[in-house]
Amino acid sequence: MTHPTLRTSKDTSLLLSGSHNDAVILVSSAAGCECSPEVDAALQRIAAVDQRLGKVGLLIHASELAGGRLVHAPTGPLDRDYDDVRRFFDAAAKGIVRARDAGAANPIIVVEGIPAESDFEHAAEVTYLGACQGLWEPLEARESLGEVSVEPVESITVFDASESLAIDFLAALESGRRLARDLAGTEPERMAPPRFADTCVEALEGSAVAVEVVDDQDEIATQYPLLAAVARASKTVPRHHPRVIKMSYEGEGPVEKTLFLVGKAVTFDTGGADIKTGGHMAGMSRDKGGGAAVAGFMKTVALLQPKGLKVVAYVAAVRNSVGPEGLVSDEIIVSHAGVRVRIANTDAEGRLAMTDALSHCRELAKDATAPELMTVATLTGHAALSVGPYTALVENGTARAQGTAQSLADAGEPWGDCMEINRSRREDWHMNRPRSQADDVLSANNGPSVAVARGHQFPMAYLSKASGLDEHGFRSEHPLAYMHVDIAGSSVEGGDWQHGKPTASPVVALAARYLRS
Repeated sequence: MTHPTLRTSKDTSLLLSGSHNDAVILVSSAAGCECSPEVDAALQRIAAVDQRLGKVGLLIHASELAGGRLVHAPTGPLDRDYDDVRRFFDAAAKGIVRARDAGAANPIIVVEGIPAESDFEHAAEVTYLGACQGLWEPLEARESLGEVSVEPVESITVFDASESLAIDFLAALESGRRLARDLAGTEPERMAPPRFADTCVEALEGSAVAVEVVDDQDEIATQYPLLAAVARASKTVPRHHPRVIKMSYEGEGPVEKTLFLVGKAVTFDTGGADIKTGGHMAGMSRDKGGGAAVAGFMKTVALLQPKGLKVVAYVAAVRNSVGPEGLVSDEIIVSHAGVRVRIANTDAEGRLAMTDALSHCRELAKDATAPELMTVATLTGHAALSVGPYTALVENGTARAQGTAQSLADAGEPWGDCMEINRSRREDWHMNRPRSQADDVLSANNGPSVAVARGHQFPMAYLSKASGLDEHGFRSEHPLAYMHVDIAGSSVEGGDWQHGKPTASPVVALAARYLRS
């Protein structure tokens, strides 16, 4: 699970023929180059004969430059109200693929034309992340065809005249993103719950992050009863048995912040008894994106080892199969928190899978220093419908008072990991209300989330109630900040769950918020 070696340099000679590099990629909003007369001259020669320069990406032969290759990757205009740093991300992703396909293995990237606004302050770093996103290929392809064959780029050098790029942070961030993409983007047998857990253990072995895998099915049934209920139809197939992956890190010095993360890793979602129809089952191996992102963030934590931060992460890995032993609507399951949950729709399995892990985190958070709790999940089609390709944040009153969502969104914006903030409202709690004295909370609506108002907001109310967090609201004796992070729209490129590349969102925003010094 390696990624191209990251290098930085302010030496303009690396742009020229004879250097280690074999292609120059200019990512810019302009059709010229300020840092190199040779690159600028090559662009001007092309401008005289090709009016596409600056409008579309071009591969230009320039014998005086590294490898004889110059790729111009234009960002397009950056002066409109709706332009943001992702213009650099997208341009870099396309540009480096063009260089790779031309035969380059060690390109150097030049980033110019960056606006002065603060939202573009990390444009060079985002350019690198975009290049890595463009180069990533699925784990199955790398395993069957060979790493070098599928991903031939060995190194990426970023031209850094100001010597301001944090190489260690970027390299650690990309390592985490790569693990998240591999976990999320791999087919359901290769990354069934036991193998998902094994991959996490392997990725974090010998690191500062401790990993414990709960594989005892009796323990899962006792301590994670709702997860066990989701897993019932898969229990006849040992290679599909559920796992709980617990990861923990504590940095040097006094703990100043404790972060609790719970990730949904549904390795395949048939919908269960409420089976998905009409072709909507395709791509459901990507329903593990939340758990994948949590594991990827822990990989970044392990490499950076921030001081004063404690992180406790749970990933609930399960396959939502369909069969005679499967969970059905109308069942009442008692959660780890002692809450009676009536099942309304077995295709709303992700919130069930995370509930008990969130309850365990609630118990730990009561005695923690400055705790913040989050669930991260590809939870609802409604989130994708409502906010498109962005992550949806829904926080409780304590988190809102502390500015949890705003802080995360503000941290992610200049890094291109963009988010939308929603409030939890009384209608969300009304949706989950019990309809009789037989139960305490209803798990979901009876149909798809896209068919009900506030379909991505009310699951946060369910998670709060079923995990016991509703007793730790803003006005309680012991308030706990909790935020639900729905990445259903942001977890794959273009919203194409079957074929789009996983984005590893919200690893970048989390790292920018909690791991940057």
